[in-house]
Amino acid sequence: MGNANEQVRGVLDRLVEDGTEVGIQVAAYLNGSLVIDAWSGMADPSAGIPVTADTLFMVASCTKGVVATCIHVLADRGSLEYDAPICRYWPEFAARGKENTTVRHALMHEAGIPQMPEMTSSMMILDWDKMCAAVADLEPLWEAGTKVGYHALTFGWILGEVIRKVDGRPVGQFVQEEICQPLGMRDIFIGIPEEDVSRVAKRMAPPPMPDMAPFPPDLLIFRAIPPALLNDMEEQSADDFQDYIRASIPAANGVMTARALSRHYAMLAHGGALDGARVLSDKGLKIAAEIQPQDLDEVVHAIPGFPRPIRRSLGYWHGGECVPSNDYHGATGLSVASFGHPGMGGMSAFADPEQGFSMAILKNFSTPMGGALPDSTYVVAQEIRRSLDLND
Repeated sequence: MGNANEQVRGVLDRLVEDGTEVGIQVAAYLNGSLVIDAWSGMADPSAGIPVTADTLFMVASCTKGVVATCIHVLADRGSLEYDAPICRYWPEFAARGKENTTVRHALMHEAGIPQMPEMTSSMMILDWDKMCAAVADLEPLWEAGTKVGYHALTFGWILGEVIRKVDGRPVGQFVQEEICQPLGMRDIFIGIPEEDVSRVAKRMAPPPMPDMAPFPPDLLIFRAIPPALLNDMEEQSADDFQDYIRASIPAANGVMTARALSRHYAMLAHGGALDGARVLSDKGLKIAAEIQPQDLDEVVHAIPGFPRPIRRSLGYWHGGECVPSNDYHGATGLSVASFGHPGMGGMSAFADPEQGFSMAILKNFSTPMGGALPDSTYVVAQEIRRSLDLND
């Protein structure tokens, strides 16, 4: 690990020293071994608590990649079928014309219900049963499979409830028992236990939204991520923030260390197995990570400067050329075989099976969107590749 790790740590220290980051933590695996394990800065500046290897970060949409892996584990075992209607497992989901919406549609953001239920409050999203009932009752905005639109929050309740209905365990428990335990770790939480709350880094700022003033107020991005809901959540006290990370919001509130998230992707980078523990079959992984044809995403492509195109497989985003290429979306690299999921605010985690490589970059300061300079996640990812003599 030695020299490469010190080089990466030096970059992290500089990003903290110049005020670009507050607290940041990275980990990378190569050929099944942890080769980068570095951190810098403060988990909670006001309390004087530094980031350590065991600091947990709320990872936003990086959570979606882990949820997708859970679905693939169940499909690999024959417990569910990708092309089965969701209502086979969750009968209430058939409401309002969704009887033909499949698990595959949900994984591909083609289910037609990217919009949050009307009147969803910052307290309601903490209630699993209420949110699942409200999502099941949504009327689709399009026929499933005919359009693509990022299901920024509804993705988690749809697939999380499918997991619970099929398996009987909540998604957070499934993650712990079917992904973490076989891989000899525990620090991937969807709904964090009380004893681990004190390890969570304090979030320093919400990600600034781009200027959307020229766009109509009914734009899909505003329905998928309602500004009023975001503002309501940001105004809550620190105690209420702890309520959010204790809850299960499987599209957005996973709490993890870089070590653990990178290890999850190291398993995927090595055909579904790591250190003798098999989580997915090689065949199951190939199905899961095969890129699917899609049109432009009607939700995220309304955001000025968002990279085009998004290449997706079943629940994951893939690397490759994008515009801009120097932000956290570009951290995944130029290989379309690389796959994982970014997280709002500038986080990234992925597997690169061509190079036997995986990486996770987590932090507690949200990167402003649309900056002219390369953002820190991209800079760190490139330094890790350089230090390990890997391709972009």
